[in-house]
Amino acid sequence: MTTLTKTRALSRSRFAPALFAAILGVAVITLTGHVQAAALHDAAHDVRHATGFPCH
Repeated sequence: MTTLTKTRALSRSRFAPALFAAILGVAVITLTGHVQAAALHDAAHDVRHATGFPCH
C-alpha cells in the first residue's frame, strides 16, 4: 500500500464512526423534541429507579 492509500483508508475509518454519531445525535434530539414532556420525565424517572439512584 502506498502512503496515499493508507491515508485514505485511515480517513474513511475515522469518518464512519463520526457519521454514525452525528446521525444518532440528530435522531435523539429529534425524537426527544417531539415527545411530550411528561412522557420524557417518566422515562427518565424510571431509569433513575432502575439504576438505583434516588430521585425523591
